[in-house]
Amino acid sequence: MRPKISIIGAGFVGSTAAHWIASKELGDVVLVDIIEGMPQGKGLDLLQAGPIEGFDVKITGTNDYAETANSDIIIITSGAPRKPGMSREDLIRVNADITRECVAKAAPLSPNAVIIMVNNPLDTMTYLAKQVSGFPKNRVVGQAGVLDTARYRTFIAMEVGVSVEDVQAMLMGGHGDEMVPLPRFTTISGIPVTEFISKERLDAIVDRTRKGGGEIVNLLKTGSAYYAPSAATVQMVEAILRDKKRLLPCSCYLEGEYGLNDIYFGVPCILGAGGVERVLELPLNEEEMALVKKSAEAVSASIATLKQL
Repeated sequence: MRPKISIIGAGFVGSTAAHWIASKELGDVVLVDIIEGMPQGKGLDLLQAGPIEGFDVKITGTNDYAETANSDIIIITSGAPRKPGMSREDLIRVNADITRECVAKAAPLSPNAVIIMVNNPLDTMTYLAKQVSGFPKNRVVGQAGVLDTARYRTFIAMEVGVSVEDVQAMLMGGHGDEMVPLPRFTTISGIPVTEFISKERLDAIVDRTRKGGGEIVNLLKTGSAYYAPSAATVQMVEAILRDKKRLLPCSCYLEGEYGLNDIYFGVPCILGAGGVERVLELPLNEEEMALVKKSAEAVSASIATLKQL
């Protein structure tokens, strides 16, 4: 019996995630949206690509959460996208209600699932999903660091003129503007990145990475990124379903790690069949820890805003 992955929200991120999942044959896909006909149409279209691309999975488009029952993974992408000039924090009021409804409908039908959150503000919505679902902390995780790291690695590869496959990096902190760069843990085929790039250029790359989502929003004018966010999400899905024990930066619930409590925050973790199986505490120096604390303050303020709604 194939694993079952339900994607709540059939917009660009959700439907593209379905595409990556189908192409990798990770499991059967249920695509859910409130717009009648839209998930059904996208699901059928993707299903018909199977004979051409050679993937063989079941793809269901629906407006009914009942179709998601007994899912192994639930991906929540539903929410209002960022518009030019809009910060992630502006999205709290809009997306909190959407997130509550999606999680409240999906979680009871799949009590053993792992929930992967993708909507923004990411850390805050992941915190909300844990509260609404009642799931243990290891089975509610946010996709943020994988995307931020992918952007960081892309820009480094472009700067140095090497393959992105040879760039390894780790980032921490809140998603986007609150991202914490860790150049000490960034290498190109094991060689420290500082051997290739000056501090000034690396600082510029870090800044561009922090604003990576906004850069795409400004270019698109009427939407936000979806190829890389969906690919990052599916990397997490694959790590869980195939028990790969991947060491990835994800938004995890912390209870004392890095001196932080009752917060979802981007940290390196081991993703496997149990969801978040372990959070790794890196030996941060004083400067790095100061950046972590500053980022955590911003995320905590966002969560405090959520609690007041």
